[in-house]
Amino acid sequence: MLKFLLNRLGQSIILLLLVTIITFFLVNLAPGGPSSVMRMDASPEERQAMIENLGLDQPVMVRYVDWLKNALQGDLGVSFTSSEPVLQRIAERLPYTIELTMFTIIISVIVGIFFGVLSAIKRGKAQDHVINFVSVIGLSVPAFWLALMLILLFSVKLGWLPSSGVGARGEDFDLWGWISHLILPVLILTTTVLPNIVRFTRSSMLEVITQNYIRTARAKGAKEAIVLYVHALRNALIPVVTIIGMLIPRLLSGAVIIESIFGWTGIGTLIIEAAKGRDYPLIMGVTVVITIVVVVCNLIVDLLYSRIDPRVKNV
Repeated sequence: MLKFLLNRLGQSIILLLLVTIITFFLVNLAPGGPSSVMRMDASPEERQAMIENLGLDQPVMVRYVDWLKNALQGDLGVSFTSSEPVLQRIAERLPYTIELTMFTIIISVIVGIFFGVLSAIKRGKAQDHVINFVSVIGLSVPAFWLALMLILLFSVKLGWLPSSGVGARGEDFDLWGWISHLILPVLILTTTVLPNIVRFTRSSMLEVITQNYIRTARAKGAKEAIVLYVHALRNALIPVVTIIGMLIPRLLSGAVIIESIFGWTGIGTLIIEAAKGRDYPLIMGVTVVITIVVVVCNLIVDLLYSRIDPRVKNV
């Protein structure tokens, strides 16, 4: 297990380093890079001071090494737009995105595995056709369009749910207010993840329940629920756990659109603010933090994978 963990950690560090190199060079070498933050009416002295302050008089590789040294010490720079530490701005927004992602994953996994197993054991029957039809609809409907339609229905027409915001926090925290603000964004994000889990669970279960050890368990008189949820489901979850790890980056990227539509003050809206304001330290900081989150989530998925299938530890 230790060898397996060290191997994955080494791969994660290399991946993180590559992401920072690519992002830094794209930001600094693309037309309209960091120098574009200068005002057009700035005097030559002001321009020179800005160039020296941003380190634009140094080669890109030197700037990257300096940035990396500071990043390893926990300093991701200062935001151009707010003059606040980048890490502070990210720390204020990240919990909101993690909140959305966590609830989406929990609901999608529980509901997806249940309906995936149901679709497999009812193969060819009405339940199977209905579940497959709904899954295809969920994969086909654009998330931003569905979000707008649900806002029109539940917020504008019926007035049941708020159309934007994160709800009162801190001393003014209200449980129903918090839940009501979560319902629509989580529902929309769930539609982008749930159909994949349902389809992968169904496909994996159909393959597993035809294996000889399943027939043997039934021949020994084991109850059908034990056969399905103890013997079959454990092995069927191997590819499902993999797809969950692959869906996490997709979920975070989808949060950019959903957070913008619902006015959810998470990382997604922070990315848009950074891009609009050409806030390059903030862009780098958000990229690094999101990469770390994705890497950690995939590392957790790998560890779960090794628990489900012990053969993975030897890979």
